[in-house]
Amino acid sequence: MTTASPGGGGAGVRLASLDDGVELLREYAILVCVLALFLTLTFTSDVFLTSVNMKNVLESVSTYGIVACALTLLLIVGEFDLSVGATFVLTGIVAAKLQPSLGTWPALLVGVAAATGVGVFNGIAVAYFRINSFIATLASSLMVVGLGTKVTDGFQLYIEDPSFLVLGNDELFDVRYSIWILALFALVCGFVLARTKLGRWLYATGGNLEAARLSGINTRAIKVGAFAFSGFAAGVAGAILISRTATAIAGNGIDVVFIAFAAVVVGGTSVLGGRGAIWRTVLGLLFLEFIRNGFNLLEVNPYYQDIIRGGIILVAVAIDAFSRRT
Repeated sequence: MTTASPGGGGAGVRLASLDDGVELLREYAILVCVLALFLTLTFTSDVFLTSVNMKNVLESVSTYGIVACALTLLLIVGEFDLSVGATFVLTGIVAAKLQPSLGTWPALLVGVAAATGVGVFNGIAVAYFRINSFIATLASSLMVVGLGTKVTDGFQLYIEDPSFLVLGNDELFDVRYSIWILALFALVCGFVLARTKLGRWLYATGGNLEAARLSGINTRAIKVGAFAFSGFAAGVAGAILISRTATAIAGNGIDVVFIAFAAVVVGGTSVLGGRGAIWRTVLGLLFLEFIRNGFNLLEVNPYYQDIIRGGIILVAVAIDAFSRRT
């Protein structure tokens, strides 16, 4: 029989305390940061905490936020989707091209269906052909951009039908539809992760793929489903944007990828899979948008925004990596 030395026991307690501290930092740091930034901007700007500005903030994050919710689920599974930006753009192109012949809502639905199809394609490539998700979605992104350029011939598409503007610009109870849709996505995704068997399967698949497979989880179906949902979310966000602007042009939508991914990572979702929460992604979105909005209100040079946001992302990933080692 062996006994642990007092020194060894003390070291174990210190390591456990360190683990707990890192976990608490990863879990709640974004909440503290959002509150601190919110209070700072409230007291330094006369127009920050107004209903008009708060609505502008929520409207600004709505399209990116929908994509970010889906990316949260995908990162929890341990995968990533670089094609969401191109898929986001493709939805608008498809809808704009088909609207004169199909009408507004059928055209938008076909656009979302096309985006979902891209997601399913990515999922099959990753889950069944075992292609690295970064490579698979980079390739599909290039293909989607090429397809969009072919369909538009490199020109901008315009929609003149006033009914096409309803989804992106109309309001319910003085709040834009896009904000309500973001709230619905966040609530549904959060409920799935926290309260359902599917949520446990998502975490298990990302936490330990082989263990999840041996426990009877159909990990291939889980991954295909996560990619399909990513494409669907990009399609919904793209439909909102095309309805808001009534214009579409081919592109890779890289800004959508960057902002959505940044919000997810800043919110504490692990890039290695198995960890994450929708409520933290929503706070990550608000945090990054508060920086942009607040800096604009305070007339701070926009270059500093990029420097600060880049540093924040680096710190968030470093915290995640450190928590994995402890």
